[in-house]
Amino acid sequence: MIAFSKFTLDNGLRVLVHEDYSTPLVAVNVLYNVGARDERPDRTGFAHLFEHLMFGGSANIPNFDDVIQMAGGENNAFTNNDITNFYDIVPAQNIETAFWLESDRMLSLNFDEEVLDVQRRVVVEEFHETCLNEPYGDAWHHLGEMAFQVHPYRWPTIGKVPKHVEDATMDDVKDFYFKYYRPNNAILVVAGPVTHKQVEKLAKKWFADIPPGVIPERRLPIEPPQQKLQQRINLAKVPVDAIYLAFRSPARLDPDFYIADLITDILSSGPSSRLYHRLLKEQKRFSSIDSYVTGSIDPGLLIIEGKPAEGISLEEAQEAIWAEIEQIKTQLIPEEELQKWKNKVESTLLFSELSVINKAINLAFFEVLDQADLINQEVNLYERITTADILRVAKQIFTHENCSGLFYKAEQAA
Repeated sequence: MIAFSKFTLDNGLRVLVHEDYSTPLVAVNVLYNVGARDERPDRTGFAHLFEHLMFGGSANIPNFDDVIQMAGGENNAFTNNDITNFYDIVPAQNIETAFWLESDRMLSLNFDEEVLDVQRRVVVEEFHETCLNEPYGDAWHHLGEMAFQVHPYRWPTIGKVPKHVEDATMDDVKDFYFKYYRPNNAILVVAGPVTHKQVEKLAKKWFADIPPGVIPERRLPIEPPQQKLQQRINLAKVPVDAIYLAFRSPARLDPDFYIADLITDILSSGPSSRLYHRLLKEQKRFSSIDSYVTGSIDPGLLIIEGKPAEGISLEEAQEAIWAEIEQIKTQLIPEEELQKWKNKVESTLLFSELSVINKAINLAFFEVLDQADLINQEVNLYERITTADILRVAKQIFTHENCSGLFYKAEQAA
């Protein structure tokens, strides 16, 4: 049970407090309700660019890393399709340093042409390193284009092409900042050896005077059901062939999300999972295989990915995966098998709650869904899943018309 309290400042900033006296460290987490899905199709990669720009200095803090390190702490950030998240971990006695840092860049980011130029180059270089020059690095570009036709999940967080970030102007940056990086579009979570009263006092001192903004209403197009199988063969300079099967899957708040997530555990979570045990260990058709859900706020994807073993063709590999899929969508799994995976999920969730930063990040994410207390209900939601639920959702998800298949074929094997 993760106990927390909550209050909202007059400028709209939502603040959650989790008191945890088992650690001398405090986590200060600021989530902005903006991600790649809020970008224009001709201006992609902006949310990720902005994550970098937020470390480029502000009115009173030229270098955030130096400040945090002097306070004995560390900081970092991440961006995805749905959110942008910044966090600081500091000794409890230096908590005010984190409040100062986060409030200063929320109030007055350093709009400097040199900083923008540096961060543009950094992000473009990252695009080249992780997407264009890394084997299988462009997988999400292909999968997004196949699985989504109208929803902005059709491009990855890093953007469609480097040119969108290369062409970003200071006016573009300012517009994005004042649209989305406002207190009424943010959630502050503080977890560690702190009190509600202490956090409320600090939040008012450092954030209350930041003016709210006019946040654009989010009107995302609803992706229609996929009607036919999508397939793409990508002849590429990769070490070995690879296969990705992407199935459209439930949104994060859909009760069936938990069932889909558990299905991926049954398929590939560890040596006793079905795909790993049968296709990799017994049949030796794969050298690696995995499955997972994207967990996105809007309906996302369930992915099965693997690399066929030497001598196994992509066609044979795909056929082997579909054979296992047919079993899970046509036969009730044994109760003992289901309970084993429920127990594993419960252990994983409990383990993830041991660190204050994980609790802070998770509380912020559930609060952006307007359901912060969901953090305390997830174990029960998994526990309620029945064998009939697994069968029902597997039948819904695992159809050929709901599948987008991406096949990497190594050039040297062509």
